[in-house]
Amino acid sequence: MPEASPFHFRKMNGLGNDFVVFDARKRSLAMDEAKARAIADRKTGIGCDQLIVLEPSAKADVTMRIWNNEGGEVESCGNATRCIADILFDEKKASRATIDTKGGFLVAEKGGERLVTVDMGLPRFDWQDIPLSEKFHDTRYIDLHVGPVEAPLIDRPSVVNVGNPHCIFWVKDLDVVDLARVGPMLEHHPLFPKRANITLARIDARDHVVIKVWERGAGLTKACGTAACAVMAAGFRLKRLDAKATITLPGGDLFMGVREADGHVIMTGPVAYEFEGDLPPHLAV
Repeated sequence: MPEASPFHFRKMNGLGNDFVVFDARKRSLAMDEAKARAIADRKTGIGCDQLIVLEPSAKADVTMRIWNNEGGEVESCGNATRCIADILFDEKKASRATIDTKGGFLVAEKGGERLVTVDMGLPRFDWQDIPLSEKFHDTRYIDLHVGPVEAPLIDRPSVVNVGNPHCIFWVKDLDVVDLARVGPMLEHHPLFPKRANITLARIDARDHVVIKVWERGAGLTKACGTAACAVMAAGFRLKRLDAKATITLPGGDLFMGVREADGHVIMTGPVAYEFEGDLPPHLAV
């Protein structure tokens, strides 16, 4: 029998958060942790923060599955959602698309030239939904700190689930801790049974926050769309942010809002196409 042709891929990014995208709607693709790690490797593979596989969906335009560069499958990725929505806009010649993920059912609309707006849904604040390993009546601030108990460097973070778990430390200085060093420890803290994305957030105004993110399973990232959603949701809940705000990440700005009618978090941001190609034989899936 003739060998199957190589799997085609697209390389895309949202604010520098980059993805290798496979379309498995007509040709199935068996992905696992080892394959995802090999493809995501920036030295020997294609290189990316996340690997995206598109599959058929009975209730949406597409099912989007997501693997982080360490090989683990995760529930949500805001920047990837915008990229996949833009693919669907072009395919459908439409300005609206629906995407099913493990983190929830998402609706995206064109927000401008290569700008996409996504309804990221209703944030969840209950300790069991985040989830946390112990009960907290109030997740606006929880008992967690880095540094000496009497003088912690960062403490009392907010926690929220926006399709995946997030822990946000409100800081005056984004360099107060080395996030590359403390991020892995906090991600794997026993308080987070499914691990967590860790964010340092500096509020500069009621409509502007600057953040730095350690992304669960991916590490320091230029941009994390769900972290921006989490900061928007938690900051609005704390009455420290207005209903619309710009969230600045190392890779650029996302334009965020909380829809007051239903509490849904709305994200608008750019997408970019880098290149496309076929997987080389040593990365065959």
